Amino acid sequence: MSTATPNPFDTFAPELEGPPRLAPSDVSFTVEDSVVGRLLVAVRDDGRVVTCAYVPDQAAEDRWLTRVASTVSPRVLRHPGATDAARRALEDYLAGRARSVDVTPDLALATPFQREVLDGLATRVGYGRRTTYAALARAVDHEGAARAVGNALGANPLCLVLPCHRVLPASGGVGGYAGGAAAKEQLLALEAAHAA
Repeated sequence: MSTATPNPFDTFAPELEGPPRLAPSDVSFTVEDSVVGRLLVAVRDDGRVVTCAYVPDQAAEDRWLTRVASTVSPRVLRHPGATDAARRALEDYLAGRARSVDVTPDLALATPFQREVLDGLATRVGYGRRTTYAALARAVDHEGAARAVGNALGANPLCLVLPCHRVLPASGGVGGYAGGAAAKEQLLALEAAHAA
C-alpha cells in the first residue's frame, strides 16, 4: 500500500490543458481597418451592436471604450470572434452585396434626441437616397434644428449601421463626417453605384 503524498497539481491538470478560457463579457469588441477607415465594432453578449465608430487613433478608441464601459457595462473585452456576424454584415455592405448593415442596433450610447434623429434617418432615408440636415430636422418634428441634427449625427455611435453619411448640407458639398469627407464621398458613391 502506497503512502505517497498526492500531487496537488493532479486535480487541476484538466483545467491546465489547452489555451486559457476567458469568462464571457457583457460587451465584446474589435478594431479593424475597413475600406472607409479604422472602425471599432462592439456588440453585447446577445449580438446587438452598440458601437460602430471610426477610431483613427488610440485616443479615439479609448474614448469610445470608456463610453461603452460607463454606459453599457464595465465588462468589455477585446474578443473578435464575438463580433464576427457584425463584421460580416459590414463587409457585405461595404462590398455592395447588401443595402444595409444587417445587424440589430442598440442605441444605448445615444441621447434621447439622437435616438429621434437616428430613428428618423433609418426610416426615412433609404439606400442610395440623400437628404439635408434641415429636411431631416423637419421630418423628426424639430423644424429649424438643422444644426442640432448635424451635431446628433456627428456623434452617431453606429456609423454605417445607421447611415448618417446620407445627410448633406443644403448649401452643397458633403459636410462633416466622423470618418472624414473622403469616406463620406466613398459611401455615397458606393450606394449610388448599387442603388439601381
